[in-house]
Amino acid sequence: MPTMQDLLKTLYTMAMLVEARDAYTGGHLWRVSRYAHGLAAALGLPQAEVERIALGGFLHDLGKIGVPDAVLNKPDRLSDEEYAVIKTHPQVGADLLSGHPLAELVLDAVLKHHETPDGRGYPQQLAGKAIPLAARIVGIADAFDAMTSTRPYRQGMPVEKALAILRDNLGGQFDAELGQRFIQLAEAGGFDQVLGHSEPGMPMQRCAGCGPIIALEAGARDGDEIFCPACATGYRVAREGRRFSLKPSGRSDAVRARQPRANQALIEALLAEAATLQTRKRPGLVELLFG
Repeated sequence: MPTMQDLLKTLYTMAMLVEARDAYTGGHLWRVSRYAHGLAAALGLPQAEVERIALGGFLHDLGKIGVPDAVLNKPDRLSDEEYAVIKTHPQVGADLLSGHPLAELVLDAVLKHHETPDGRGYPQQLAGKAIPLAARIVGIADAFDAMTSTRPYRQGMPVEKALAILRDNLGGQFDAELGQRFIQLAEAGGFDQVLGHSEPGMPMQRCAGCGPIIALEAGARDGDEIFCPACATGYRVAREGRRFSLKPSGRSDAVRARQPRANQALIEALLAEAATLQTRKRPGLVELLFG
């Protein structure tokens, strides 16, 4: 019979393989998970609940497996029809989780992270506290990372500008109390080790043409060849101790650039951290205080 760790590993692996399809979001799942973890911990939630919310942050985009590559990787503004396809990903993610033994841990975040307090979100147009706590937290983390991350067609926003947008939309797009707490944490430097990183201690690496969108694994070795996931330009890893840089290799390989793979070392680290996760209903006190 699969253990809890075995089941968690399947979830992390699925999420990473889905993320690998999107050329522009390397490290997004890890960052959203860490932002969500930091906010949940700052609220004083029980550790098991903090870990559940962080797991939901890592799994929140699982449904993007159902979004065609042409839409997922489009570098320009989406048409109304394409945006309608993108908006299916929460329900697709929930459907994909159907029957998984750990689905209850992450379903709120996967299905409802695009719901907004003003009732204008999707897919269910929930409003206010009808949106589960995990979804409200992950929604803030997701939006902040989207604003501050670089894409080949635009630079990431400065933190101050992203926080100003959060502040201007408290009570509308973002939960007012949770959003204000997130802003306080960010302004105090609480997320500095997450911002612009793809895993602990690993800043996003820069492609000469596309910007800092290459997620380099901590286990990368000196001389390894990697490829930009957007333009497929090849680079050689130059490693000196714990410092990394990239040097053009003069090659291009679109197949290797987009080849899905799971970061097994990061998965093991995430599994070690998720020590108190358990399949049970959310604590009644948590919902009473923060629901």
